[in-house]
Amino acid sequence: MKAIVLFSGGLDSTTVLTIAKESGFEVYALSFDYGQRHKTELESAKKIAKQVGVAEHKIAKIDLRIFGGSALTADIPVPTAPSDSIPITYVPARNTIFLSYALAYAEVVGAFDIFVGVNAVDYSGYPDCRPEFINAFERLANLATAVGVEGKGDFKIHAPLMKMGKKEIIEEGIKLGVNYSETHSCYDPITKDEKIYSCGKCDSCQLRLAGFSAANVKDPIAYN
Repeated sequence: MKAIVLFSGGLDSTTVLTIAKESGFEVYALSFDYGQRHKTELESAKKIAKQVGVAEHKIAKIDLRIFGGSALTADIPVPTAPSDSIPITYVPARNTIFLSYALAYAEVVGAFDIFVGVNAVDYSGYPDCRPEFINAFERLANLATAVGVEGKGDFKIHAPLMKMGKKEIIEEGIKLGVNYSETHSCYDPITKDEKIYSCGKCDSCQLRLAGFSAANVKDPIAYN
C-alpha cells in the first residue's frame, strides 16, 4: 500500500511518517518550500527522509509570501506570548493547500491514503487542524478526483495524532524509535556561529518544550 505523508521535518510530521511506515505503508513524503521564514525545516526533512527511508521525497515550491497575512510568510514579528484568538502564525488556508497537493500526488502514484500530523489537543488553535476540517477534506477528496468519481478507491485522510497531546506524541515517537534530534519546530530560528538554534520562545517551541518536560525526556535539539 502506498501513502502520501505531509512532512515538514517537525516533531509531529516525523512521528506521523514513522507511524505510516510502521503500519506497512510505502511512504511518499511531501514537503513544501512555501516562503516560510523557518525554511531550515526543509533541511531537517531531507535528512530524516533519507535516514528513515522513503519511496520518494518531493519538495513542492510554492510562494505564499505573495499573500502574506502570517508571521511565517510576512515581515510580522513572531509572537512569544499566548493568544486568545487564532494566532498570527496561522498561515491562511495552508493545510487546505498542502492537502490539495498531496491529493494530486496520490492520484499520480496510485495512493488512497494521506497522512497529516495535525492535532487538536496541544496546538496553536489553527482552524485547519480540527477534526471537522479533516473529515470535510476527505469528503472533498472523493468528490473532486477522477479515481474517486470512477469508483477505483476511497481516499482516507489519516490524522493519527489528532487526539494526542505533545507528551503522548513524544512518548509514541520514542516507542517507535524516532530520532527527534534531527527535527525542527521553531518558527523563528537563530543562526549563530554557523549553527541553527531554536528560539525557545515562539508558541511552537513552547509546546514542544512543554511536551518533552511532561514526558520527562530531554529535548535533544539546541536552543538559543
